[in-house]
Amino acid sequence: MSRQTRMQAGILLIILPTVMYGGLSLLGLLTKNIPGYNDNPLRHDMWRAGHAHAGIYIVLSLIMLHYVDEADLPPFWRWIASAGAPMAAILIPAAFFLSVISPRATQPNGLLNFAYVGALFLAAAVVSLGVGLIRSARHSGR
Repeated sequence: MSRQTRMQAGILLIILPTVMYGGLSLLGLLTKNIPGYNDNPLRHDMWRAGHAHAGIYIVLSLIMLHYVDEADLPPFWRWIASAGAPMAAILIPAAFFLSVISPRATQPNGLLNFAYVGALFLAAAVVSLGVGLIRSARHSGR
């Protein structure tokens, strides 16, 4: 694993407890019956989805980093393969959280569009990594 990839993995591992803290915060909102969370089903569901997506995409980012250095990719696509999932881990949850930031929200606001941008980064990352790994396997003969 390259120095840059190890550094990125280390940063993601340090960030992961913030997602854990978010889960603890949501648990507090659920158990303490805080107004604006439990009485707003849309906000409740969007925040729960945001938290779940953040955790899953950080774990996916760590798994993908394990393979980035083995992929046969030009520098730009290597960057996409290594940075796309972490960007999705920021953009998609941010879309869920910020689009219903108001306790009285009845529908998501325009910030929900961040989810689509994040999904594009994620798709580009997984496809580029997949292509790079297939290219690498073909060239190595293994």
